[in-house]
Amino acid sequence: QLRLVESGGGLVQPGGSLTLSCVASPLTLDYFTLGWFRQAPGKGREGVACINNNGNFANYGDSVKGRFAISRDNDKKTMTLQMNSLKPEDTANYYCAAALTVLQESCELDDAEYGHWGQGTQVTVPS
Repeated sequence: QLRLVESGGGLVQPGGSLTLSCVASPLTLDYFTLGWFRQAPGKGREGVACINNNGNFANYGDSVKGRFAISRDNDKKTMTLQMNSLKPEDTANYYCAAALTVLQESCELDDAEYGHWGQGTQVTVPS
């Protein structure tokens, strides 16, 4: 069973930056597509970003394109989400997720495809 643990959330002023991290254990990440999803109070889960097995393809939700960047290090079993120019509407609980996949050249922001989830880390951007 893959265990995912997020960290790095917090309170940040509008326009600020945060870096979220996700650490996996004990399995190798080589066979997993990874993604970040978020859920704000009273709203459904939203796909933020995903990255394919070897890290050469990333996909972003429209609301974060140009502001967020996803990366991964399979050797260290980690994934990060660099979030810049944060807005109040980015306030949410952010979840790390993994989907067991044969090596793929793309990834999708469909949460139904992800079978492994972390517990989440809260990001708050006050208005």
